[in-house]
Amino acid sequence: MARALSQDLRDRVIAAIDGGLSCRAAATRFGVSVSSAIRWRQRALEHGQAVAKPRGGDRHSGRIEAHGRFIRELVAEQGDMTLVEIQMRLIERGVSVGIGTLHRFFVRHGITRKKRPGTRSSKTVPTS
Repeated sequence: MARALSQDLRDRVIAAIDGGLSCRAAATRFGVSVSSAIRWRQRALEHGQAVAKPRGGDRHSGRIEAHGRFIRELVAEQGDMTLVEIQMRLIERGVSVGIGTLHRFFVRHGITRKKRPGTRSSKTVPTS
């Protein structure tokens, strides 16, 4: 993923636009896209400075975290439920989540879902 352009460059583009250049001319002069110059100008007008927005991070786990108690209760009641079964129970409640989202929820909360008991290591043949 590309990095955000420097604050210094953003400030110089905004200063050039404030100095009388059009957004298109300022973008050409500083080697940035026209759309970036326009967005930076709008952001500077709204917030006083064209600061980059935060990047990355988890933006969607809040949806499943709201149902975390229900998911834990399901696992406590019936410990051998599959992720698909848990997904179906959530869909019945009107919550649409993917299998990967459920898996990340379990990893995040340290809930393990191993279904078969561990086997002793074999000295002669590798075990799976």
